[in-house]
Amino acid sequence: MKKGQIFEGIIEKVEFPNKGKVYVPQEEQYVVVKNGIPGQKIRFVIQKFKHGDAQGRLLEVLEKSPLETREPVCSLFPACGGCMYQTMAYEAQLEMKAGQMKEILDAAILPYNPYLFEGIKGSPKEFGYRNKMEFSFGDKYKGGPLSLGLHKKGSTYDILTASDCRLVHEDMTRILVCVLECFRDIGASYYKKMQHEGYLRHLLLRRGDSTGEILVNLVTTTQAEYDLQPLVKRLLKLKLEGKIVGILHILNDALSDIVQSDETKILYGQDYFYEKLLGMEFKITPFSFFQPNSRGAELLYRTVRAYIGDIQNMTVFDLFSGTGTIAQVLAPAAKQVVGVEIVQEAVEAARENAAKNGLNNCKFIAGDVFRVLDEVEEKPDIIVLDPPRDGIHPKALPKILDYHVEKIIYISCKVTSLARDLEMIQGRGYEVVKCVAVDQFCETVHTECICLLSKKTEKASDFL
Repeated sequence: MKKGQIFEGIIEKVEFPNKGKVYVPQEEQYVVVKNGIPGQKIRFVIQKFKHGDAQGRLLEVLEKSPLETREPVCSLFPACGGCMYQTMAYEAQLEMKAGQMKEILDAAILPYNPYLFEGIKGSPKEFGYRNKMEFSFGDKYKGGPLSLGLHKKGSTYDILTASDCRLVHEDMTRILVCVLECFRDIGASYYKKMQHEGYLRHLLLRRGDSTGEILVNLVTTTQAEYDLQPLVKRLLKLKLEGKIVGILHILNDALSDIVQSDETKILYGQDYFYEKLLGMEFKITPFSFFQPNSRGAELLYRTVRAYIGDIQNMTVFDLFSGTGTIAQVLAPAAKQVVGVEIVQEAVEAARENAAKNGLNNCKFIAGDVFRVLDEVEEKPDIIVLDPPRDGIHPKALPKILDYHVEKIIYISCKVTSLARDLEMIQGRGYEVVKCVAVDQFCETVHTECICLLSKKTEKASDFL
């Protein structure tokens, strides 16, 4: 088998997150081909070899999978990389994701540690569920007209205009089309990453699923100046189900292709919006972390609350706490909850949210978990971990485990990161009691996992 060779074959299975396994009989070996669905017959080219394993690039789907029982719901499928599985029935997606997660957990959890895998819980909303979307400016092909949307699958540069994206509410796509038309009319340029030239970078939209409040964030460089009030007027004239409560102009001259703010100007309204979860209200700012699927987040937090059990007269640490949603969900049943979050504006929002929700037993600390744990005076009885996708920093994890709490709840949005962290957690005397998947990312390769861990001195059956 050589680089550049083209083969055909059937995807026998897809491993997390999107690694299709195709057997090539004439070579007597498997090839990993991403972005496919189990059962598809595909044509692919050998792209590279990694650790002795062949990796291919999908060229064409020759025959649909038996699992593809419905038609695409948007015009960009399958070119756009945002939705991998929209032609699969949702039940089939859930079954596949649960199987992927259990396979990884079975390999990571020590063989003498029997644990309960509780399967997967589906999202209450399959479509239109995302309350946050980051769109990019660019062109569909080199030299083409200005586009605004999502990256073409497998491309760093090509941008497909997501004018009918079904992951978001129609309000968001109407705003996207309005912004794109406005800047096409005035001939504004987009930021070219290689040349570091251009004006338009991103459109960050956030919308409360319960409140309908919308925050529009236009991200540009300072390499040009335009009067943005005509854009504001056009946006405010749109017929939307929800309501735009703020339009912000975020200036970002960083060389890297990330959404950040060197300076933020309010063009209209305010720089925050509100969302409601489980009867509580949360103030959300442009860059503060909040679960992207509001109704799915309610399901996630109810499950966390059930996993954590009785916490009366206990102090709970909520590490990587974002805007403090988990802390506030647990606070009514706890003695005290201490949240730690590195993003300052998220911490400020968390404090304001707790006050607004009448919770006086929440404390939020701004800073890196690794450093804050050296300074915080409180000692936890239970720890809840909800780290970023890449998991917990290897220097921070030992400090967390040094508290020797009886129970840890680990919420992971990338099960392979959880599996990696489990090696150290189990090595420090914890056993996995039970795990469950909660799907917050329908049609995509991602899902959440909740894992309950206890000290070995406790019987796992006590928590089941």
